[in-house]
Amino acid sequence: MLKNKTILITGGTGSFGQSFVEHVLKMSAPKSIRIYSRDELKQYEMRKKLNYHPRLRFLIGDVRDGERLRRAVEGVDILIHTAALKQVPACEYNPIEAIKTNINGAINVIEASLDNRVEKVIALSTDKAVNPINLYGATKLCSDKLFIQANAYIGNRPTRFAVIRYGNVLASRGSVIPLFREQLLAGKKLTLTSEQMTRFWITLDQAVKFVITSLKMMRGGEIFVPKLPSMKIIDLIKAIDSKAQFKTIGLRAGEKLDEYLISNEEGNRTYELKDRYIIEPEENFVDSGQLSNKLTKRPPAEFNYNSRDNQWWLTQAEMRKILNQLN
Repeated sequence: MLKNKTILITGGTGSFGQSFVEHVLKMSAPKSIRIYSRDELKQYEMRKKLNYHPRLRFLIGDVRDGERLRRAVEGVDILIHTAALKQVPACEYNPIEAIKTNINGAINVIEASLDNRVEKVIALSTDKAVNPINLYGATKLCSDKLFIQANAYIGNRPTRFAVIRYGNVLASRGSVIPLFREQLLAGKKLTLTSEQMTRFWITLDQAVKFVITSLKMMRGGEIFVPKLPSMKIIDLIKAIDSKAQFKTIGLRAGEKLDEYLISNEEGNRTYELKDRYIIEPEENFVDSGQLSNKLTKRPPAEFNYNSRDNQWWLTQAEMRKILNQLN
């Protein structure tokens, strides 16, 4: 599906973007991949890491800049939107900046995609967008709704929009695993918010493959949710180092004990496949050919998908094996 396509990734120097690019260059033959981001140093490091691959294009720009983005999207077939302010404390402390990037930036991506008749647009979301209690989650909920409803603006364009929502990415930049390892190396106690805290987990490789398979399936307006394992953070600490000392610091501002990937309300519009759930939009968009026409299996009544009631849990041994593979 990606062969001879021009792909653009916003925030493409991030953990997901780099893994996605490496996978696509290895497994397919795209016409070109455009990395759109605002950090010239990260672009330089990524270009060097990938041996100055001839199919890569590095574009300096911010999703806040609609005019620059519109120019960057010219001739693009597939757009993956990953750019966002993602750190919960940073968004809490800088709310206006979070809104400018996560919401206004989403609008700019949508308008640039519509104007340039991009075929498929997928926006990456987060479990924090479900029943949000922090600003990051609230901005991503708004962004999700913008991308889903963007299908109402397509008219006679080929453009279709969908969203992918998953949990914490193992060992990604800014995640808890690199933090724990830094604390261990420094001889410090690991900082644990609560021994009861649970989270969903996904590896970068799994996330990349899930995005690609969702691109193939999407018809417009869906939210794709992978089936993921849960784990308690205390078990993660023990998997990293069974003898590690830790101290409980309490929940940070805007932090939950458990995370949700599908709310009760969305459960009524959810279909189930072997490896994922698909949340259908509340309205059928013109000519979008909803996937529900081909799906029949529904979760139980009043279904929601959260990290505490999840039936799939990683053991410490399984987590330790995954961590060793990531090293």
